This record gives sequence, structure tokens and C-alpha cells, in this order.
Amino acid sequence: MAARGKKLINDPNDVVTQFIEGLAETYPGLQYLDGFPEVKVVLRSDVAVGTYDKVAVICGGGSGHEPAHGGFVGQGMLTAAVSGDVFTSPPVNSILAAIRAVTGPKGCLLVVTNYTGDRLNFGLAAEEAKSEGYKVEMVIVGDDCALPPTQGIAGRRGLAGTILVNKVAGAAADACLPLEEVAEQARHAAKLVGTVGVALSVCTLPGQEISERLGPEQIELGLGIHGEPGIAVTEHQRVDVVVTHVLKQILSLETRYVPITRGDRVILLTNGLGATPIMELMIATRKAVRELQLEYGITTDRVYTGSFMTSLDMQGFSISIMKSDTIILQWLDASTKAPCWPAGTDGDRQKPAKVAVPAPPSCAIKSDKMLQQSRELTKEGCILEASIEAGAKGIIRIKDSLNEWDSKVGDGDCGTTMHRGAIAILDDMKKCYPMNDAAETVNEIGATVRRVMGGTTGILYDILCKAAYASLKGIKTVEAKHWANALQASICAISKYGGARVGYRTMLDALIPASEILRERLEAGDDPLDAFVVSSEAAMTGAESTRHMQAQAGRSSYIAADKLASAPDPGAMAAAAWYRAVALSLKSASCHSKP
Repeated sequence: MAARGKKLINDPNDVVTQFIEGLAETYPGLQYLDGFPEVKVVLRSDVAVGTYDKVAVICGGGSGHEPAHGGFVGQGMLTAAVSGDVFTSPPVNSILAAIRAVTGPKGCLLVVTNYTGDRLNFGLAAEEAKSEGYKVEMVIVGDDCALPPTQGIAGRRGLAGTILVNKVAGAAADACLPLEEVAEQARHAAKLVGTVGVALSVCTLPGQEISERLGPEQIELGLGIHGEPGIAVTEHQRVDVVVTHVLKQILSLETRYVPITRGDRVILLTNGLGATPIMELMIATRKAVRELQLEYGITTDRVYTGSFMTSLDMQGFSISIMKSDTIILQWLDASTKAPCWPAGTDGDRQKPAKVAVPAPPSCAIKSDKMLQQSRELTKEGCILEASIEAGAKGIIRIKDSLNEWDSKVGDGDCGTTMHRGAIAILDDMKKCYPMNDAAETVNEIGATVRRVMGGTTGILYDILCKAAYASLKGIKTVEAKHWANALQASICAISKYGGARVGYRTMLDALIPASEILRERLEAGDDPLDAFVVSSEAAMTGAESTRHMQAQAGRSSYIAADKLASAPDPGAMAAAAWYRAVALSLKSASCHSKP
């Protein structure tokens, strides 16, 4: 039986917030927004709300990659960094809080690593910020050179090259360039950098068991920074041999991921993945500099060695190579007070570490009358309440199974994420869901999952609820056909923003068959309850069929087909589980109500 990883932590649920508190105590130039646990934002202490006279540069993502990105907040680099839970994209509300806290009249640039959850959450936050009057640009960084060029809609992953892009963007902003030019400098830098990682061990998430995926004499090439399996597992070799392979992968003339050829000059970044001693990183750097010069005729203009973007306690390293030019060097050499960029730390703290979260422009507050009405449930309200409770408990029952499946095809936390959402729904439904209004209740469910789930799953379910709400809004008596239309609208919205279709190995492979059967049975005149039950069977069948699909979206798209066949898609199984539980609850309620 695998042992739990030993960590110097308190509660696994508090690791991110307590890291931020320690970071702000260590460096006088940093503060954090007083919005824990939902809002986890580090920002410069010298930037006041709404008054910053330069372009703000914001980056972020799931935690577990420290010092990225909070450690790179400071004059000349990031203006703010947004953290999600470990390996989970930050929610939209946190990103919006960061934008409101540091963005002035010059606007802000969002630098986003190329992961589905980050793209969705930062993208939606950008759109909402624009609607509030902010100027916002977004740059996606996908510097991974390990994977084949064709990977469905997911594309290349964002890795340690993002740190160099952030430095370029931050320096350009500090030089008072306008937003469009800062964004262009960042995009230019992103096109010039490539990265490949190597691991000697798999990372261990706080509170979880140690992975036994890699044997004691094995290393993994091309893995992701969330513990996703790499492109190859091989025997442990001398670091010089490994570095040679990494450079060959980055500079491949077949993929041409980076525009670097013989005679060019480059920037080299050797990045530790969390548990690699600086001695070993320096040895890798030594080999890389010599290999570039002797084998490729490439000179290194700048060399950075250290731990910049890690993967918790993973032992290993990544190498990033960026093509050098005069402008790139100007930005990289520009002064910065970001504490974890290779530079000193100075200055006394002039302001407190903690500051208030800026309030949104408007907040929808339920009146006491509305809450009172929601407690006096109609028959339909009682049925809706029972159905929501059944769906949530259906997810809670399969938490461990979801995590087990996700550990084989993703990052192992699908069950934990869905469980967190289900528990929050059960808690919120008794306090603030207006059950007599189906549309508003669905909207509130979306608000709940948006607040607590985060990542790709959270934003997709938020999108699902928002589309269903729009479909149901204004309907006094919601009937089966209206729920069928709402489900169809939700599927269309998820497909529009997430890019997935049927057969992509996602939650839609459960929901699309359910929707088709439901509409078909209702149009044929079947009893609505029977139609729901039959459609839930289609959802389960569709979810199980994902075992035989090649993923085209999300982190599973990086994993080989033979490994995917070992488990169904956990997102599809979760969707089928709550849908099935709701359908059976409706049927059961009907049976019990008969005399």
C-alpha cells in the first residue's frame, strides 16, 4: 500500500493561503488581498486601486509551482499574481479581483499559460473586466516542445518559458509602453521560447499518497508540471546524456517549435522542478551551455539557473531556450524588484501586508422577502430541492472512484473538485437557493461552483448553469420540455467556449446522448419521468464509452491512447452520475406521491 507523502504543512486545504501569508511577510514590496480562501491574489504594495499609471501585468494559475507566480510580483515584472488551489486554475472572481486591484487607465495584460482551465477562467474574467470599462489584453504562452505538434484543441502546454515572457512584459510595461505594445512584446517573446522537462520522481499532492508510477531507476521525459505522464519513460542516465536529448527535442528541425538555427544567440533558463538541488541544476546548465556552443553553434547571451516554476516536490528540471535579440535583452536586463527573479531584495515595508479586496461595481443582494419566499416551498420547489440534493449526493458517493480514474488520465483531483462543489451546493441550497424559481436556483448553483470548484471543471459547470439559466429565465411553470431545452443550451455553451464535441472524451460524451434521447422520447409523447430515466441510462452508456476514445481536449489529450483505455473520462462519469441520480430522484418522488 502506497504511503502518504511527508510534508511540512498544517492542513492540506490551507497550503496556498499560508504560503501567500509567508511570502508577504518575507518581502516588504508584496501584499495580498484579504479574500481568503476564495480570493488568493498577491500584488505590489506600491500600487493603489485604480490609480496605477502604467500597464498592469497579471499572471496566474494553479498553485504548486512556486515561486511562480507570486514570487515574481514586483516593479519591473508582475503587478499581481492570481493563485488557484494546487494544480487548479484560479476562479474568475479571483482574477477579476486582481484586475480591479491593480489596473489603472492604461489597462492590463493577462499572461496565461496554455491550459484549458486557465484559458477559460482568464478569458471570462477578461470579458467581464472589459464590460466594466477596463482595457484588457491577453497573451497565451505555450512553450512545450515535448509533445507532437498535433494534440487536438489543447495545444502546447505553458511551462517555465512563461517566466521569461513575464519578465519581458513587465519591463516593457515599466518603460511606459502602451497596452498594445506591451502585449506585442509579450507575444513576440512567447514565440521565441521552447521548453522540455525531465523528472526523476512524480510530485505528491498535499495529503495524498506517493505515486509509484516511476521506478527507482527510471526517469520520465517531456512530462507536464501537474504530474501528467510524459512522452517516454527510460532508464536513469547521466545528466549530460539527458541534457543532450532535451536540447535535441527543443531545437528539432522537424517540429520547428522555436525559430533558432546555427549562429543564433539565445537565453538559457535551467529550472528546478521542486526537489532538485542547485548543484544538480548547475551541472545541467554547464552541459547545456557547452552543448549549444559545440554541437549547434549557438551562443548563450544570458543564463538563469534556479527554481522558477516548480511542480511541488518533483525531482527533475526543465530547460528553456529563447532566441535572443537586442530588445529581448533590454527587457531581461531591466531592473526589477520581483523577489524571486535572479536579483537582490531591498526596501523596508511601508504598508501592511494585507489589504481589502475591491468591491465589484455592483452586488446583487437578495431581499429578506425573497429569502422568506424561498423557504416556503411549493410542490415543484420541493421536487427541485430533492433532485439537487440527490445529484450532489450522487457525486459524493463516487469521489474516490473519480480520483482513481483521474489519477490514470489526468492530475488525480477530479473527485476532490467535484466533491467540494457537491458539499458546497448542499450547504448553500438550505441558505440561499430560491427553490420556487427554477431559473434562479440554477443560476445560484452556478455561483456556488464558480466560488468553490475552480479549474476547468468549475468554469465549465458555471457556463453550463449560466446557459441553462438563460434558457429557463422568464418561464413561470418549468416543464420537462423546458429542462430539455436548457440542457441543450448548456451543451451548446460548453462546446462553444471549451471547444469540445462528441467523441472528444469529455463530459459532453455523457450529456449529449442524454439530451438527444430526452428530446426524442419527449417528442414521441413518452411520460416525462420515464424519458428522464431512459436518458440517464444513455448518459451512463456514453460516459463508459469514453474508455475507447482518444482525448481531444484537456490534460488527457497529452496522454497516450493505451493509458487512456485504462479508465473512463472522470468528467463524463461525474456528469452521468449526477444526471442519473437526479432522474431516479424524480421518478422516486412521483411513485411516492401516488395514492
